[in-house]
Amino acid sequence: MSTIPLISCQNLKKSYGTHLLFSDLSLGFFSEERLGLIGPNGSGKSTLLKIMAGVEEPSSGNLSKKRDLHLIYLAQEDCLDPEKTVEEVLFENLPQDDIHWSADREIRTLVDGLAFEDLYQAVGTLSGGWRKRLSIAQALIQKPDLLLMDEPTNHLDLEGILWLESRLQSASFAFVLVSHDRVFLENTTNRIVELNRRYPEGYLRVEGNYSTFLERRDEFTNTQAQEEKTLSSQVRREVAWLQRGPKARTTKAQFRIDQAGELQKELSAVKSRNAENQMAGLGFDATDRKTKVLLETKDLGMSLGGKQLFKNLNLTLSPGFCLGLLGRNGSGKSTLTRLFTGELKPDAGSIKRAEGLKIVVFGQEREQLNQNQTLKEALSPEGGDQVLYQGRTIHIVSWAKRFLFTTQQLGLPVSRLSGGEQARLLIANLMLKPADFLLLDEPTNDLDIPTLEVLEARLAEFPGAIVLITHDRFLLDRLSDALLSLEGDGKTAFYADMNQWQQAQQSKSLEGTASKKASKSQMKHIDKHTNKLSHKERKELSRIGESIEKANDQVDAIKAQMNDPATQSKPERLLALSEQLEAAEEKVEKLYRRWEELDGRDG
Repeated sequence: MSTIPLISCQNLKKSYGTHLLFSDLSLGFFSEERLGLIGPNGSGKSTLLKIMAGVEEPSSGNLSKKRDLHLIYLAQEDCLDPEKTVEEVLFENLPQDDIHWSADREIRTLVDGLAFEDLYQAVGTLSGGWRKRLSIAQALIQKPDLLLMDEPTNHLDLEGILWLESRLQSASFAFVLVSHDRVFLENTTNRIVELNRRYPEGYLRVEGNYSTFLERRDEFTNTQAQEEKTLSSQVRREVAWLQRGPKARTTKAQFRIDQAGELQKELSAVKSRNAENQMAGLGFDATDRKTKVLLETKDLGMSLGGKQLFKNLNLTLSPGFCLGLLGRNGSGKSTLTRLFTGELKPDAGSIKRAEGLKIVVFGQEREQLNQNQTLKEALSPEGGDQVLYQGRTIHIVSWAKRFLFTTQQLGLPVSRLSGGEQARLLIANLMLKPADFLLLDEPTNDLDIPTLEVLEARLAEFPGAIVLITHDRFLLDRLSDALLSLEGDGKTAFYADMNQWQQAQQSKSLEGTASKKASKSQMKHIDKHTNKLSHKERKELSRIGESIEKANDQVDAIKAQMNDPATQSKPERLLALSEQLEAAEEKVEKLYRRWEELDGRDG
């Protein structure tokens, strides 16, 4: 990494009135920088990016930039002109005398990878996810020296996240990104900085990706815990000495009295840092239901607006089973959850629920919150100064603090809370409701990593069934016993984990360049004669279509077994089939690669 920083921050401080975000912050950002900036909500991550971009000024301190630095700042929310076309937005910041974009191989590759069906489509007609892709691509096309990105994966579906991940992995520019997506951080960064007042310098900087950061953070946490334990022991000894009579003290009494005071201050500071931004480890309240099957669907089908979302879907949800839902925006994930709750009726098939089934729903739009209520009113659904949690009463102030709310915030309307604070409020409310079945639609939106870690641990302990819709691959892999993918064309598929799902997406991409139809109608009858291929290779080429067809049939057969309701409730069988599917899909890919190789040489 170059020793000359693109941007250098010296003793930066930023506060809004009496609210301090950070102080004495000194960091350098370099030409090979692939930095993930993380930290609790309210620690100043977005503000630091704005200061670096020149959008805001620090309260004090200095910031210097390399001369002629080409810096681009990508905010959380775009400011795209809805009247312009996709093409106009993409290239409006390129020099007017620049060559046409299609002649630039790098730009052409980027545009092709965007997968927009129509470059002349008006921006105002795009969904949030496609607008996000467009704003990211607009920034990438300008070929910055340093790209600052604030929550770039927000609004993107999993395919969009993978697209961005791939672009950043091969990036020739430096970037700093704020993100709570732990897998995204793992796959794209080479340095992590966490802004957090729990650290003596206000931040922890680690060279390496997110897994390396976790190791260093654990080391720091253990050291801090040991320091607190040691200081507590020293303070107890000094307090005991101070309580002894004057005759028992030495002539150095005043020195020890002063030293005891300093130790107490130091212990208080360490305790305060260790407790900073730590949400209480509360759990979701579960019923004592012993029912083996909580919800079961048979040949379930649903269409909306003339579009088939899914059909012939068979599911069995039992206690202790977590199903992850995958699919593009608009593929029907939220519709399926509304069918589970009974809010919608299916077009075909049936849903059988256990008698008296208690379903607790976390909605991504926060529609369950009354924005006009005060925080105190929202935290205590029954009213008063107490909440009832798992059979015991807790004072509202204590309950609020467990979710990182201050006493001063209790009188604020819910509308004044940040997205992350509203998410914590919703989690607090859900934990008060006994449930058999948790239905979670994007519960991680706006949550910082410390809160995500607590939520993950509590969900892992929940004894009921869980259906989880999230773009957080880390959470999906940790919690899900199986993944259901809504393919967007009425079809569905089951996967054992995210790795298998990603392999399937790669296989589909490969099939797009040489479909089954091509393998049947063209490759099977290839009979070209050329000196570039040996007789044996020409024979192999003439038969490879049939081999691909058989390999694809094997993949379909395994998927059919995985879609069998009897399989879905048996994680061990599902895992065994997933391993077979992985091997079968790998065989298909190898055959396609071989076909491309032979066909490319067959002139």
